[in-house]
Amino acid sequence: MDFQAGILQDGSPMESLEKQLICPICLEMFSKPVVILPCQHNLCRKCANDVFQAANPYWQSRGSLISGGRFRCPSCRHEVLLDRHGVYGLQRNLLVENIIDIYKQECSSRPLKKGEHPMCKEHEDERINIYCVTCEVPTCSMCKVFGAHKDCEVAPLQTVFQGQKTELNNCISMLVAGNDRIQTIISQLEDSCQSTEENSEAAKRELCAHFDALAALLEEKKSELLQRISQEQADKTAFIQSLICQYKEQLEKSSRLVETAIQAAEETGGAAFLMGTGTHISMLSLPRIVEASKGGRLEKIEQGYESMDAFSVSLDHLTEAVRALDFDPAEEDEEYFDGEEEEVEE
Repeated sequence: MDFQAGILQDGSPMESLEKQLICPICLEMFSKPVVILPCQHNLCRKCANDVFQAANPYWQSRGSLISGGRFRCPSCRHEVLLDRHGVYGLQRNLLVENIIDIYKQECSSRPLKKGEHPMCKEHEDERINIYCVTCEVPTCSMCKVFGAHKDCEVAPLQTVFQGQKTELNNCISMLVAGNDRIQTIISQLEDSCQSTEENSEAAKRELCAHFDALAALLEEKKSELLQRISQEQADKTAFIQSLICQYKEQLEKSSRLVETAIQAAEETGGAAFLMGTGTHISMLSLPRIVEASKGGRLEKIEQGYESMDAFSVSLDHLTEAVRALDFDPAEEDEEYFDGEEEEVEE
């Protein structure tokens, strides 16, 4: 007996009860056994198995290595995890099964009223009980024998109904399985996006650490080279200052000797000159003149002594090396390219 929605009058308590006993997959009343999901929603075991098989297409072929699977409840999209027993590991809802049995007994004991079954518009006393395959419309037997569909191909209404309902159920199962796969892909993409962000932050931190270490090394090397230049500067400056002191001292001696010679040369009288030459001659003695003439033979600095060209540094090779810095190729990429080259050679 067909227990479809609409048998009872609209608004009756039994109709409200019937709506609660409809499977969301096959859109028919639950069939035994009824399984209850962890989210407390119910499904026919066959419908639950169809959805599970669609979401886990390789489950049957695993043999003794079955490890369970998952699918989403068609009512609330809650993810249902199953063990190795699959749908048969779900708990049966005996209460719903008993309610369905009572409901069917109640419906079978009630006689059908006129108007509760669709009637033919052309033959008011005839029920619509066949399906015109040619015109693709339900009709009655009188229309097939005497009416507009006498030359058409017909089929039992219940057969066509079951066939289309089965096809609809298959489509629903495919859609539910497709939605589960899409949701799985979305979850994988979201996980990949999060992993990409985390890996990028880690790579940034590692790169900054390398460059900070390189900058610290360059700063240390710069300080060392500056110290060497400063030391060379101090040594050369001290040596030049010592030469300046020596030359100033020699200049002072030579200036005093010149002044004494000028005073002696200013004497106009021979007697006076000769009488006073004792002091002048003692001061203008040959050894002192020789000593004064040594001013040009003091130590001198070489040409280019003040140059610091020896401390010039060429960083061209380092500049090129820095510009050539790049990320190392991943090992798996190298293996992939090596394998691809081997395939090409083969």
